Amino acid sequence: MNDEKIINDPVFGFIKIPRGPLLDIIKHPWMQRLTRIKQLGLTSVVYPSAQHVRFLHSIGSFHLMSEAINSLTNKGVFIFDSEAEAVEAAILMHDIGHGPFSHVLENTLINGISHEDISLIMMEQMNREMKGALTLALKIFKNEYPKKFLHQLISSQLDMDRLDYLRRDCFFTGLTEGNIGSARIIKMLNVANDSLVVDYKGIYSIENYLISRRLMYWQVYLHKTTVASEKMLLNVLNRAKGLVRNGHEVFAPPCLKYFLSNDVNAELFKCDSKALYYYTLLDDTDIWSALKEWTENNDNILSILASDIINRNLFKVEVSDKPFDEEYIENIRKSLSDRYNITKEETCYFMSIDFIQKDMYDFNDDHISILYKDGTIKDISEASDILDIALLSKKNRKYYLCYKRF
Repeated sequence: MNDEKIINDPVFGFIKIPRGPLLDIIKHPWMQRLTRIKQLGLTSVVYPSAQHVRFLHSIGSFHLMSEAINSLTNKGVFIFDSEAEAVEAAILMHDIGHGPFSHVLENTLINGISHEDISLIMMEQMNREMKGALTLALKIFKNEYPKKFLHQLISSQLDMDRLDYLRRDCFFTGLTEGNIGSARIIKMLNVANDSLVVDYKGIYSIENYLISRRLMYWQVYLHKTTVASEKMLLNVLNRAKGLVRNGHEVFAPPCLKYFLSNDVNAELFKCDSKALYYYTLLDDTDIWSALKEWTENNDNILSILASDIINRNLFKVEVSDKPFDEEYIENIRKSLSDRYNITKEETCYFMSIDFIQKDMYDFNDDHISILYKDGTIKDISEASDILDIALLSKKNRKYYLCYKRF
């Protein structure tokens, strides 16, 4: 019997999965659920080829973790086989608690609990099912293990999660300008004082990584059309939730109906086993099937929003560097009310006002440390010739006004 499985990944080629706990994780129904959840949610309205799923991202992150472990051990960093397997298991499961359409559900169907928290709940349950085989993986994931650099490989400025999704999202969107040298960065990783550092020869790769990441956020993840699409989805879910709780008949698969009918928060996840059960069944197909049915709903607002999402009749988007004038917003609200024969209060479903801020690099919270031959360690903001601290720390804030065309 072969002691490993091989997955052919379009980004990294053949990826080997050893039999045992790692393969058991991949075969688990909760992991297989990620094959039905797109990595980039509604970004395909801008980049039609962005159809890859979170399962692929998890496999890619696992592959990069294996590469990082090999690179570090070759440099003399001592890592037990059990630690290597545990950190690989942790990165495999890091996104297992993600809901459909990226972070949209965290602000609508569930409140007060993030997908990271749900991932941890699911991992703990899987550990019980696997009779404690994931105990060490959980300690590393929660940063409770003495070797802190192992946790940094899962969650930090240069974790394997980011290195995979930036490379993968570039591949599937076709946005080659944002590509990063993940292999080079991994080869340059090292450990000093129990912290992840980068050998000084890798400084140019880190500079490219930071610039590419900024480009990807504003051109892909925070693209104005993607933001508008997500606001539409958020509004239609809120409308459906309001209708259900007022006694209106709204079609939804049972797993979605549970979240439309209940205020699901962290406390409910702890005390009601149905919350986790239905969450582990929820995927993109449930949302799409509901949206298709809602196009025929007798509630005009719900049917218009659902039809617009299905047929890609997207909100108009205006972007500004400063807040929008209240009088201007009020005029749009009045036009929507008149055009669609709805109240001023109901216009909130046909528009959205928000701001988005993304820092390229936060010197106070995050660090990428460069290790020199003489043992000196400098932050990238000090070590780089082209990335000064003023540029790296610049606060980029954009104001978005999205509304239905009239």
